[in-house]
This record gives sequence, structure tokens and C-alpha cells, in this order.
Amino acid sequence: MSMVPRDFGPRRLMSTIETTIESPCNRVCVVHPASRQCIGCGRTLDEIAQWAGLTGVERSRIMTQLPARLAAVNAANAIPATA
Repeated sequence: MSMVPRDFGPRRLMSTIETTIESPCNRVCVVHPASRQCIGCGRTLDEIAQWAGLTGVERSRIMTQLPARLAAVNAANAIPATA
């Protein structure tokens, strides 16, 4: 009897509910020294490390905070205009 590999097709690693909120990662992975947040996505290192294990509610809560976090980091790094 010959063993022929069977193709089961792509496997779903997470349920649809868990993947409804995508990662905010944009591959600009640099941690700001003062805020300790990624300047690309706004998440903390702990949030990045725990992302896959967070519930949709937890990820959604973090996602709503990211625009304000990134704005604060950008404002802190803004170069003042000369008069």
C-alpha cells in the first residue's frame, strides 16, 4: 500500500471571532525610550507580547487607545518651529 500525502487545505489557527480585530502592527518596531511604546503601532511591549492571547474585547479596548497614544508620542517628538 502506497502512502500518498493528503492535502487538507489551509488550517484555521484561530476562530473567526478571535481574528476580527487585526494586529495594528505596521512593522515599524521601535520602542520610544520615554513612553515605552512602539512608535509604529502605539502598543506597549507587554501588549505586543500578549496580543495573540487577548480576547477580542481586550484587543478592541487597546485599539481605541492607540491613536491618542501615537499622537502623544508624535507631539512629544515634534521639533518646535523657529520664530
